[in-house]
Amino acid sequence: MSTSSPEIGRSIVAAGIRTNYHDIGDGFPLLMIHGSGPGVSAWANWRLVMPELAKRSRVIALDMVGFGFTDRPAGQKYDMDVWVEQAVGLLDALGIERADLVGNSFGGALALALTIRHPQRVRRLVLMGSVGVPFEITAGLDAVWGYEPSFENMRRIMDYFAWDRSLVNDELAKLRYEASIRPGFQESFSAMFPAPRQRWVDAMTSSEADIRAIPHETLVIHGRDDQVIPLSTSLTLGNWISRSQLHVFGRCGHWTQIEHSARFARLVGDFLAEAQADEPKALD
Repeated sequence: MSTSSPEIGRSIVAAGIRTNYHDIGDGFPLLMIHGSGPGVSAWANWRLVMPELAKRSRVIALDMVGFGFTDRPAGQKYDMDVWVEQAVGLLDALGIERADLVGNSFGGALALALTIRHPQRVRRLVLMGSVGVPFEITAGLDAVWGYEPSFENMRRIMDYFAWDRSLVNDELAKLRYEASIRPGFQESFSAMFPAPRQRWVDAMTSSEADIRAIPHETLVIHGRDDQVIPLSTSLTLGNWISRSQLHVFGRCGHWTQIEHSARFARLVGDFLAEAQADEPKALD
């Protein structure tokens, strides 16, 4: 494993798991949780927006267990309980009592569950193309979770991700394919989402009552042309979370943070900065 890879950041034990994470910038902590595509890592997911968000926040982006360069312990179980514990464990290990959360797709379901289970650890919540409410699995998501390693298969599933097909060229597909065949990557990935895959969509849902009870200011973001997670999930979240606002990007697929990276960073940065302005000043 080359330590020169930008995907490899710092290392810390979080809830017993040696976790790879990135930690840049100053300010109120912002924990960013990636999606679940093959070969994904925190850096691959957030690389275009982390530097901009780090101008106003302390940006922390981790590889969830089973993904990226976080350890894959033998016999590791993969489920929402494990992932939430790891994310909270990272905050604990870094001495962070409270953070803003940004979750993408699978990471949105995780951020939602973390907010419900540990509301005192979250200041504001951002959900992007999020799982976490009931929906019928799309052909796009079924293909992504059912990925079998080959350049052709990676090229095919990447067509589901972006509205702008110029973003999913052969060079990017080759990079993501090579990432997906690193030692241990495909083994853990295929163990997470075996067919029939609707059950994994269902396993990531939080209850309607729990979602409706979320008191946090929440920003819900979705690409109108998303073929992986339907826009209806964000419409539902926007309806159920009382203190939410919904932003839909036109001419955008599942990769809002890549297809509209500057707009995404500005939108999220402004939303989180509002919280800083609203918080009462600490007494001397």
